[in-house]
Amino acid sequence: MPLWRKALFPLQLGGGVWCCQGRLAAREDMAARRTRPVLAALGMLSVCVASVPGPVMEGEPGGEAEWAEPWDGAVFRPPSALGAVGVARSPGTLWPGREETADLPVLLWWSPGLFPHFPGDSERIECARGACVASRDRRVQGDTRTRALLFYGTDFRASEAPLPRLAHQNWALLHEESPLNNFLLSHGPGIRLFNLTATFSRHSDYPLSLQWLPGTAYLLHAGPPLQERAEWRRRGYAPLLYLQSHCDVPADRDRYVRELMRYIPVDSYGKCLQNRELPTPRLQDTTTATTEDPELLAFLSRYKFHLALENAICDDYMTEKLWRPMHLGAVPVYRGSPSVKDWMPNNHSIILIDDFESPQKLAEFIDFLDKNDEEYMKYLAYKQPGGITNQFLLDSLKHREWGVNDPLLPNYLNGFECFVCDHELARLDAEKAHAASAGDIPVPEPHIAQPSHMDCPMPTPGFGSVEEIPDSDSRVPLARGHCICLRLHWLHSEKSRTHSCVEVS
Repeated sequence: MPLWRKALFPLQLGGGVWCCQGRLAAREDMAARRTRPVLAALGMLSVCVASVPGPVMEGEPGGEAEWAEPWDGAVFRPPSALGAVGVARSPGTLWPGREETADLPVLLWWSPGLFPHFPGDSERIECARGACVASRDRRVQGDTRTRALLFYGTDFRASEAPLPRLAHQNWALLHEESPLNNFLLSHGPGIRLFNLTATFSRHSDYPLSLQWLPGTAYLLHAGPPLQERAEWRRRGYAPLLYLQSHCDVPADRDRYVRELMRYIPVDSYGKCLQNRELPTPRLQDTTTATTEDPELLAFLSRYKFHLALENAICDDYMTEKLWRPMHLGAVPVYRGSPSVKDWMPNNHSIILIDDFESPQKLAEFIDFLDKNDEEYMKYLAYKQPGGITNQFLLDSLKHREWGVNDPLLPNYLNGFECFVCDHELARLDAEKAHAASAGDIPVPEPHIAQPSHMDCPMPTPGFGSVEEIPDSDSRVPLARGHCICLRLHWLHSEKSRTHSCVEVS
């Protein structure tokens, strides 16, 4: 991924926003070449030369396990596309039951691969406030009944956006992934293209912060006993596990782990910094086994500590890298969401890398816990009855409107779809009330997404200073000394068809 830096253009870098005083750096690679048409399609891209010099920021255990993994791993699979809220239509008709849906608002999925209904292209859905029609048929884009367009963030490309944008339509964004998948959405002008959002941030309109956590029972599952893990250590295995095959991400995790390895043994099984092989050929072949394979989970559970480093540093962005070790009864050694403490079962359940001044200090602490079972077990106290004391976590799980493989709740695709439907029904009611009494009831103001909906603070290196990162590092740009000025033209309000120029600042 290229590194873009400039105060006028604070582009997302691996989960954060880098702002460097008056300079830009970019690696000339395929990702950079893809970036130009995306930016240009959104508006005007101008490049100016900056004169500010200086650095810039940015096998043997293959036998039967002694315990069985009770989960089938489905929690780590994408949500099912088979929603339970649709009403089937007859093939060959544009709308299901035209006579029943003539006055219903239409929601158009602009990312057709996420259409959560089967087998047709359009379906009536029943939601809390009423009914809507969900469709993936782009022929209805210009229909006056089409009130919202739904986008999947990873697939969003400005060059493919449905322009001109129609005044009566809202844009809704579903983006549960990190900004590494689409850095454009981390900028104010990028996220403000949308009216409604469902992201990992608790500040989004339809938060997906706990998308990888099925519920409290998942956390309470106990892993293998300490005696088994002690035997594991006696057989020559390290106290620390690292399993990562997406290497050299800008979140700086591989560089940190490489330094940590100087002070404590780390068994690394993925493509990144690999120094051991998984126990069986089947597990080594990612086409036959995934990271939620029960045999693999039983193998990983024997490690007392799991290095859990996200690919992006964003508030509330927490993935299976965090929740899976906790489920397996291991202690995550974590770097990722700065707000992670808000979501933990208690205040003593993970080790935060950023609490230590160096990898060496972290290694010393892990070695201490590895040799002191009583202190180690304090990190697993939340698995005991009444051990989950974080009321915010409990309330968030209790009140969320979607579930993770829960037959009693919609998945978050269907849930988001109904959230948008209910919003559009309310907006229609507000517009009708205004039309009936324009002098007394004002026109409803458009709801605009905010940067907090992709809540990513400026990242910092995992250790050391920026100047210490060598020029040979793949994340350090080859080109320096430029700035980018970006202007976005978009529909400013639903009351006027005029466009505003938004400048990144």
